[in-house]
Amino acid sequence: MTKIKNILALLIFATIIYACSGNSNTTIVDDFDYEAQAIIDNDTLVKFLKNHYYDEIEGDVKLLVSGKTALFEDDNLQQIDVTDNEIDYTLYYYTNRIGSPKVDKGFPTVMDSVFVKYSGKRIVNTDSLSVNFDKSNGLWLTLNSVIRGWTYGLTKFKGGDNITSNGPITYENGGKGILFIPSGLAYGKFGTTGILSSECLLFYIELYDFIQETDHDNDGVASINEDPDGDGDPRNDDTDLDGSPNYFDVDDDGDGIATIYEDANGDGNPANDFSDPTNPTLADYLNPLIKVSSEK
Repeated sequence: MTKIKNILALLIFATIIYACSGNSNTTIVDDFDYEAQAIIDNDTLVKFLKNHYYDEIEGDVKLLVSGKTALFEDDNLQQIDVTDNEIDYTLYYYTNRIGSPKVDKGFPTVMDSVFVKYSGKRIVNTDSLSVNFDKSNGLWLTLNSVIRGWTYGLTKFKGGDNITSNGPITYENGGKGILFIPSGLAYGKFGTTGILSSECLLFYIELYDFIQETDHDNDGVASINEDPDGDGDPRNDDTDLDGSPNYFDVDDDGDGIATIYEDANGDGNPANDFSDPTNPTLADYLNPLIKVSSEK
C-alpha cells in the first residue's frame, strides 16, 4: 500500500544530503526549496481545478467542456490551509456527501483509525490524470501514519453505517468526496513507487467508518489528547524522551508506572488526575515525581 509512511519518515520532512569537507567533518545540507514548491503545487492544483469539472452521472473528474461548472467554481469544492513542517500548503477537497450516519460519531481526528475505500491518480499536468496507481474497496488505516493530505482531508467527512447481514461487509451513508493534494502533503521531493518527485495527487475517497478517540497504546488516553505541547500534533510529544511518542508509549513519563494505572480517582481516565500540590496542572501520568498506582 503506497500511501502508508513510516512515522519517523513523516517527522523528517526532507531527504538529507551529506556534503563532506576535506577535514572529514560532515555538513548536513538540504537546498530543496519547499516554500517555492508549495507555491508551484498550488498553481498546478488551481489550474487543474479550473480545467476540470465533476461529472455527477459517471462520478468522475473530467476535462472541462462548455456548459459545465469548473471544479474551482463549484460550491462543493473547499480548501484547507495547512502548515506542516513550517511550510504553508493549500489542500482542496470536493464533497459529494459529508456523511449522515444513524449513529453520529462526528468527524475523525488526525490520529483516528479509519475504514476507507479509495482510488488514487497522479495529476500528470493541469490537463490530464494518470490511471489509478492505487486503490482499495475497504482498508483500515490510521490517519497519523498516512500522507498528510489524507490526515487532514479525511477529517472533513463522517463515517457511515454498517448494514451487513449475511453477505459482504457493506456500509451506507458514509462520507464521499475527492482530495486534491499538493506534493508537499503527499510524497514531496522523494516520490515513491509509481509516483514522481513533487507530483500532486487526486484521491476519490469514501469513509465507511472510524474508531472514535483511537488509543494507539491502550493507555486510557486517546491519542489525539496525548499532545502536551498543544500544537495539534501528538507525533512530536515525547515526555520521557525515550524515542517513543506519548501516543505510542505505555509509560509516558518513564517513572515505572504504566500510564493506564496512573489513575488515582479510578475513573479510567489518567488525564484528569493531579496529585502533585506543587504542580497542580500537570497530570500524574506526565509527572515522573508521582508514582501512585491504581493497579490491583
